[in-house]
Amino acid sequence: MAEAVGPGTKRILVTGGSGLVGRAIEKVVADGEGKPDEEWIFTSSKDADLTNAVETKALFQRHKPTHVIHLAAMVGGLFKNIRYNLDFWRRNVHINDNVLHSAYEMGVEKVVSCLSTCIFPDKTTYPIDESMIHNGPPHSSNFGYSYAKRMIDIQNRGYFEQHGCRFTAVIPTNVFGPHDNFNIEDGHVLPGLIHKVYLAKQTGSALTIWGTGKPRRQFIYSLDLARLFLWVLREYDEVEPIILSVGEEDEVSIKEAAETIVEAMDFRGELVFDGTKADGQFKKTASNAKLRRYLPGFQFTPFRQGEMEGWAPRNVEVLPA
Repeated sequence: MAEAVGPGTKRILVTGGSGLVGRAIEKVVADGEGKPDEEWIFTSSKDADLTNAVETKALFQRHKPTHVIHLAAMVGGLFKNIRYNLDFWRRNVHINDNVLHSAYEMGVEKVVSCLSTCIFPDKTTYPIDESMIHNGPPHSSNFGYSYAKRMIDIQNRGYFEQHGCRFTAVIPTNVFGPHDNFNIEDGHVLPGLIHKVYLAKQTGSALTIWGTGKPRRQFIYSLDLARLFLWVLREYDEVEPIILSVGEEDEVSIKEAAETIVEAMDFRGELVFDGTKADGQFKKTASNAKLRRYLPGFQFTPFRQGEMEGWAPRNVEVLPA
């Protein structure tokens, strides 16, 4: 049984706590950004199957959280989404409904869920902002995941209107950092590129990158995102979601991202772009104007400098064979 929470103490349950963002939050908290009145509980799929309502409710009853950061999801890169759109829809809808309803039943004060910029309409104007989530269908490559994530926003509004619950969500752009999924087939673009560069160096072969390299993305370092999650949990009181992103001017192409990793890992071979592979959505340029109104002075880690140039080579030792 969990110990009783003292007066004023926040017991913060993090679902998906062993993933990229969860581990980043855990590190930021451990490095001194946690507060004395906060108790942090990081859980993973080993603790409960969140697609199962009974197991989810048991997890909440065991830990009795006052606050929740909901990160758990079935996730994957472009090609995994294309293959399993139905699975992405069904699993994530079950997970989200179970977590939000258990939070409601347990009287959780606040839930912060994690969405993604892929939820925005494929056909839209740029930059996209928080008001545009439901303005049209998402890109066909990941419609299952996208619609499931959109439904969190719908549920948050429903719980607020019917029950006054303070459930909200954040919308990060592409996240990179330690503890990512480096699987080339199923992972996201940056860890997949790092793994490919590593293999190309080992074999002395050319580096083949799927797609044309032309799509553009905004990348946010996982520790920056973790710090913003803490701010949202403690200070952000809107039910409406908020985009957490670097500025529009920091958007880079996949080709530029690949060249950055090649430089960081000292790869001297040839780069080949395989245009027969799908590019996915060409751009998802997001506005961080709302975030900047709240936090005008927040300093993001630059993509090309600082952490990125040290981060890519450091991950060689954790790559799968």
